[in-house]
Amino acid sequence: MLSVFCSPSLYTQGRGATQQLGAEIAKLGLPSPVLIVAGRAARALLTATWQAALPDVGFAYTVHEFGGECSHAEIARIVAAARAAGSATIVGAGGGKVLDAARAAAADLSLPVVNCPTVASSDAPCSALSVIYTAEGVFQEYRFYGKNPELVLVDTQVVAQGPPRLLAAGMGDALATWFEAKTCAAGHVRNMRGGASTQSALALAELCYRTLIADGPEAMRAVSLQVVTPALERIVEANTLLSGLGFESSGLAAAHALHNGLTAAPPTHRYHHGEKVAFGTVVQLVLEGAARPQFEEVFCFAGAVGLPVTLEQIGCAGLDRDLLAQVAARATAPGETIHNEPFEVTPAMVSDAILAADATSRAWLKATA
Repeated sequence: MLSVFCSPSLYTQGRGATQQLGAEIAKLGLPSPVLIVAGRAARALLTATWQAALPDVGFAYTVHEFGGECSHAEIARIVAAARAAGSATIVGAGGGKVLDAARAAAADLSLPVVNCPTVASSDAPCSALSVIYTAEGVFQEYRFYGKNPELVLVDTQVVAQGPPRLLAAGMGDALATWFEAKTCAAGHVRNMRGGASTQSALALAELCYRTLIADGPEAMRAVSLQVVTPALERIVEANTLLSGLGFESSGLAAAHALHNGLTAAPPTHRYHHGEKVAFGTVVQLVLEGAARPQFEEVFCFAGAVGLPVTLEQIGCAGLDRDLLAQVAARATAPGETIHNEPFEVTPAMVSDAILAADATSRAWLKATA
């Protein structure tokens, strides 16, 4: 098996980075006109900047309003809008689902894609895949593409104005990266691009975890004040770049499969991807029989940044056995990343691990209250 490492062509991050969007697109030789796929918050924050940043360097553009879910129907709407506008480059601006939908539409049209996350809420921006959901928000499938985005541009001044909960959710998504990367590398399983992990991917995954532990709480204070600090810059990089490269070039395991399983439980739909991944990380630690100090480090971090570690904290207090079985069945569906664990994982094992993770987390919270 060949080792494979992948990344976007260019990653740009910093205060006021959106002002350089046109210049960065031009630097890469990407064609005009541009279709910007944007959520409501992105439009409110960035419309004036786009008006200055794109026409000044000769880029015509139109804005398509994102419908709210990365579904097949929404992707088709973006494709139709791009065709109607004669777009030659697609820019996604917003959260992870906006970027995933823009990337899917660009792939359908064989167009270059630029990702401009306005929140550091997931590691989606740098990857060559999209997570597709039903219109109701239930996980449906992963879609994989032949190449990563041409440009990922992150404006930390914009990220600092977002809800603190979204930054924490990004840390929840990134929290799983090192644990899943280690599992995949140890088991010699294929990463998200079909190859073996490289040492560089593992090193980035570990750096991601160490950055979260060191800078997470201070970054949360910064975003609560809507200020940009070095700690916030490092956490934005960890959530977006380090986690993105680490997961895609090393692989996913139980934590993300648990997220996918939890989408089968309607009460979890109001919780963010990274919040469910954070609980899934605790479940993975239970499945793998992790040592007590590892649990305690994760619990301390989660408590410091406001991440959920119990069923109650993701809306599933008193999860009934039938729904628990549905979650476990979805998490262990054929092709799920939980099968990258170095042992056979059954739905019964997952059900037990979910309950054990919840009990362990509640006991720790009670002991440290």
